[in-house]
Amino acid sequence: MGLVSANDDHQLLSKIATNDGHGENCAYFDGWKAYDNDPFHPIENRNGVIQMGLSENQLSFDLIEDWIRKNPNASICTTEGANAFKDIANFQDYHGLPEFRNAVAKFMGRVRGGRVSFDPNRIVMSGGATGANELLMFCLANPGDAFLIPTPYYPAYDRDLRWRTGVQLLPIICKSSNNFKITIEALEEAYNKAAEANIKVKGLIISNPSNPLGTILDMETLKSLVTFINKRNIHLVCNEIYSSTIFKPPSFISISEIIQHLECNSDLIHIVYSLSKDMGFPGFRVGIVYSYNDAVVNCGRKMSSFGLVSSQTQHLLALMLSDDDFVGRFLRESSKRIGNRHKHFTMGLEEVEIGCLPGNAGLFCWMDLRSLLKEPTFEDEMALWHVIIKEVKLNVSPGSSFHCVEPGWFRVCFANMDDATVEVALRRIQTFVTRTKKGEALLKYKPWQKKLQLSFSSQTYDDGLMSPHMLSPHSSIPHSPLL
Repeated sequence: MGLVSANDDHQLLSKIATNDGHGENCAYFDGWKAYDNDPFHPIENRNGVIQMGLSENQLSFDLIEDWIRKNPNASICTTEGANAFKDIANFQDYHGLPEFRNAVAKFMGRVRGGRVSFDPNRIVMSGGATGANELLMFCLANPGDAFLIPTPYYPAYDRDLRWRTGVQLLPIICKSSNNFKITIEALEEAYNKAAEANIKVKGLIISNPSNPLGTILDMETLKSLVTFINKRNIHLVCNEIYSSTIFKPPSFISISEIIQHLECNSDLIHIVYSLSKDMGFPGFRVGIVYSYNDAVVNCGRKMSSFGLVSSQTQHLLALMLSDDDFVGRFLRESSKRIGNRHKHFTMGLEEVEIGCLPGNAGLFCWMDLRSLLKEPTFEDEMALWHVIIKEVKLNVSPGSSFHCVEPGWFRVCFANMDDATVEVALRRIQTFVTRTKKGEALLKYKPWQKKLQLSFSSQTYDDGLMSPHMLSPHSSIPHSPLL
């Protein structure tokens, strides 16, 4: 039998299977590959790559584990919970378990300070926020239609929203001069450009709180966005998956609060939510579409059969999220721990005069390394990023992969590791920045070179740092670039 060529693959397989619309060929995913090939471990691989490209909340797992130990009946795989096995293991309607939808709706309201309530009958399940985002695109747009989206934005949106749906994403340019806030002028400009190009705009997508900025939208901005989409009769999709990661004022304002007090067509408003960030459950794949449009809810229910949440997961979470005392304690402590980690990390950067965009939410910082660029170009940003990945051994994500229009910004995640690993990461950054500013670390990377030629070794960063009491077996080694 002869060998199958790449051309044969394109003939045998679908266009989706053979195109590069997944977006894996970008720096964001390349950083993951570098980590997977050489993962840091405090004992077995001290000079490995530290994963700072994963927006995951591992700071409050002890609270979850404690609840599980105290509530063994929440699992159908324990002696205490086995009596529910038959009912839960059998087929469940893709509307979801009623107790699960009730608990999620209640939790969403509590996360938003009780200022708004959610109807359990509008809860549509999906396989994580990834599936929820794509489900909405299928419901709202045809191939070739477009959504406007402010930059910088989450790199995997190019996969989640575009790859299988054929939908286009058109950038709304935001700049550091006003802390990357979205303005009506920039929104109008993006909309008008689409009209001039005969592209049908079906809506606007926002992330609030923002990934990667770690900022929230104020009430005035939210009202202006609702007014804009209402005037043009286009949709507003609000990704609110970081809504309980707020760690200092001002408070988070949900789009659901805005439409309670602003006259608008609520059929145009849709929320994406999940438990991946707020509870730290990305592996549970709990995604939620909450739409104020009956037709979208009905269509979404039919489509959700392609990505349901396991009934065992629904059963456990229904009990956990219905425990009011636990939920209140978890939300308070999680917010406190995220805030403490953010403060510690940003103060560590400030010691070497590296700043971050002022933020109050999320599991990451928008780090400003513009001062380390020889020239303010994306070529120099990539040169710097390659040094950080290959020599400093940190997987941080360059701003260009988030479609940022200004070179030199990087997203760095701080909540997916233990305290000891954070200290190693900070020491590596501090040493690198200090030596670079002194001219000791020479950036000699060229785009056509496979290897970097540098004047230092990553081992320098860790010398004397890891004392025996700091060694931790719990540093995570995640493998799925879904966040």
